[in-house]
Amino acid sequence: MPQALKDGVLTGSVLHEWTIQEYERHERGWLWYLIIGGLGLLMVFYGMATGNFLFSLIVILAAIVIFIQSNQEPLQVPFQITELGAVVGNKFYPYGEFDSFYVIYNPPHVKTLYLVTKGIIHPTLRIALLDADPMEVKQTLREFLVEDTEKEEEPLADRAARNWRLH
Repeated sequence: MPQALKDGVLTGSVLHEWTIQEYERHERGWLWYLIIGGLGLLMVFYGMATGNFLFSLIVILAAIVIFIQSNQEPLQVPFQITELGAVVGNKFYPYGEFDSFYVIYNPPHVKTLYLVTKGIIHPTLRIALLDADPMEVKQTLREFLVEDTEKEEEPLADRAARNWRLH
């Protein structure tokens, strides 16, 4: 479980540091809104026709979240790799919470560090590398974590969200 950063939390010396966005912001044209809106309406009507009102509610809530998110600027969040763990914003994740890491580097679209947590409840942390050197980041993290070298492509959910401009 990540620890909230307070005065008494030891994080160790900073080895790498950069600022990431809270979420990836996409430029969406009117055609995107027309297609996604049409699909959303079809799903809402399908849910109502089959009596699955919870599905319809979830689709409506997702549409509201996407609309609100598209009208806001993402927050800038500091990220650090330290001697004792990783700091994301105001949360510290000790290395003991991570199972492994991997880097997917396929510029210009994908430059991402994935920190895989041990718990099934906690998600994999997805950190944009931006201008950070992926080889230096890998070399540093190898001292503390196991690198999953079998992962060569970004997860399907991330690829779909990027291609459909959802997150």
